[in-house]
Amino acid sequence: MHYPKPNELGQPSHVGVPPAVVGTPIQFSAAGQWTTGLCSCFNDCNSCCLTLWCPCVSFGRIAHMTDRGLTSCCGSASLCCFLCLCVGFHWIYTCIYRRNLRMLYNLPESPCCDCCVEYCCTCCSLCQMYRELQNRGFNMSLGFHQNLERLGQATQATMQPPQVPSGMYM
Repeated sequence: MHYPKPNELGQPSHVGVPPAVVGTPIQFSAAGQWTTGLCSCFNDCNSCCLTLWCPCVSFGRIAHMTDRGLTSCCGSASLCCFLCLCVGFHWIYTCIYRRNLRMLYNLPESPCCDCCVEYCCTCCSLCQMYRELQNRGFNMSLGFHQNLERLGQATQATMQPPQVPSGMYM
């Protein structure tokens, strides 16, 4: 499968993404599109096996990256595991992070709404989110801050003040 390069699209792949979350993309998708499909789990056997055998670890890493390092991988993984084993509503928690990832990269809600995807196909969804972050240049075994350092953006992310849209007051 061929993914168009940013210059083929006429715009960078990170349009609308804050500088602190832009990685060094390995594969590009059309602006606002997932880099892989929901059922493309075997495109990356390592993340597929990790998600199949340790879905809470995959989720913890996704949550840590999506939250830009504000939540711990272990904390998110533990909460997901608790919700899965004791309550059975882990899909609600993972749905929140699927939505956050979609909003972060302006991805479509496909093939159906996030809650339906998470309820019916949690493992496939986790694999897709994991691959999406990898394809955007993140090494998922490293933490968020280590990825920023690796990408040479740590100073840029910490020194930039937050952007406030015009007309909004703090």
